[in-house]
Amino acid sequence: MSTLAQLQVGESVKEIQLEPVSRIDLIKYAGASGDFNPIHTIDEEAKKAGLPGIIAHGMWTMGNLAKLFTPYFEEGFVKDYSIRFKGMVFLNDVITLKATLTEVVENKLRFQVQAVNQNGNDVLKGEVLFNQY
Repeated sequence: MSTLAQLQVGESVKEIQLEPVSRIDLIKYAGASGDFNPIHTIDEEAKKAGLPGIIAHGMWTMGNLAKLFTPYFEEGFVKDYSIRFKGMVFLNDVITLKATLTEVVENKLRFQVQAVNQNGNDVLKGEVLFNQY
């Protein structure tokens, strides 16, 4: 699809598969976001918290999900973005981002969005409301 306006209900935008999550991704995100919780960057601290290893910031995953809509910035904007975290993202996980059109009302497009790991498990699910100009 070259534009969102061409999508029919039930169709999806092109999926995006992210590179495997790296420690440097999470260190950079910690610096950019100001979230320096050590469970995201230091193995020993994550293990002390009962985790098998460091985990990605939930907002890192949520922010990446918005990449599904950046090719369409000339058509409109994300008006509302609502998600639920469903699972943890670990180092070396490969996350695939998906969005399926569920409703069209006038210039408003509603999408079901999700991020899944390499095992097909949801790590994030939600909804995006995209307003076309």
